[in-house]
Amino acid sequence: MTTLEKLNIGIVGACGRGKNFKSGCDALKIVRIHAVCDVNTDELDAARERLGADEAFDDYETMLDRSELDAVIIGTPMQFHVSQAIPALERGLHVLSEVPSGVSLKECEDLVRACAKSSGIYMMAENYCYNRQNVMVREIARQGLFGTPYYAVGEYLHELKELNETTKWRRKWQTGINGVTYGTHSLGPILQWMPGERVVSVSCAGTGHHYIDPRGDAYENEDSCTMLCRMSGGGLAVVRVDMLSDRPHAMHNHEFQGTDGCYESPRGPGEKHRVWLRSRCDDPNEWLDLAELEDEFLPGFWKHASDVATQAGHGGGDYFEILDFVDAVTGKRPCPIGIHEAMDMTLPGLVSQQSIEQDSAWLDVPDSREW
Repeated sequence: MTTLEKLNIGIVGACGRGKNFKSGCDALKIVRIHAVCDVNTDELDAARERLGADEAFDDYETMLDRSELDAVIIGTPMQFHVSQAIPALERGLHVLSEVPSGVSLKECEDLVRACAKSSGIYMMAENYCYNRQNVMVREIARQGLFGTPYYAVGEYLHELKELNETTKWRRKWQTGINGVTYGTHSLGPILQWMPGERVVSVSCAGTGHHYIDPRGDAYENEDSCTMLCRMSGGGLAVVRVDMLSDRPHAMHNHEFQGTDGCYESPRGPGEKHRVWLRSRCDDPNEWLDLAELEDEFLPGFWKHASDVATQAGHGGGDYFEILDFVDAVTGKRPCPIGIHEAMDMTLPGLVSQQSIEQDSAWLDVPDSREW
């Protein structure tokens, strides 16, 4: 349809992660959650009622064939993202997919080719790109106040050994494969702070194995894996992912360095997000509280957001990414995390899995624009 009066959305994984997209959908009059899908038949009807859907399916292909949909939201475990995105794209549907885009280089290439053939728009739902502080840093960088960026750090430290046992897919796809298996939360904001750049090569190393699962088996993923990323502009990004170490969670750690400024997120309770900007700080050792710059650098979509938006999951990201997705499919503005941006965030982690197997060898990261 050329002009959408109503955007019918189907949500797969509706009994789990998919339910978190409700607040964003409800905020837009054009959006209707028309159908839900999940293999958890015991909770499927409750999910349909909770999300206000007209239809419920326990088979994804059946939902695609029988339900009158314009778009799908994929909120299933990461190993299903590509296999569920491609059939939707083949039917001309728009796709909003949870992270990462895929779990292998081959299936990522298949996804890119499917997007090229489809009339549907693909967007990856990297919610950390919508965090209040991250969008402020992005705006400061856009205005050039950091100067030329050349170094960044992102850390996702989230101990989830117990969660492995209740969401068993994590035991294979997140802690059952060595390397940076879940790095888009850390890398995504960094790439937006360095617009026009991508990771061209990576080297990955780990700290060894110090924990066993309840069955007495060692986790294949080394406890703390660090990926060095050589950027296309010559700079360096460091991404650390640790989902096993016994320690407090710290899932939003970031640093950013340019020739004229830097940013550091808090490392502990009571600390503040802080920036140093040459143009604003007379003292070369003076930090500014990032919050003091909100009037100038906080984007309008955050300034005027409702309580529902600001209280949504993942720092508001679960809400704002829906708004961007709908704006993209209705032609209001370009998709901010389309297929190639999604690949830029996903592919380095997949190559890191090869690097750590090859004694931390530096390996090239493919550019999906050339596929």
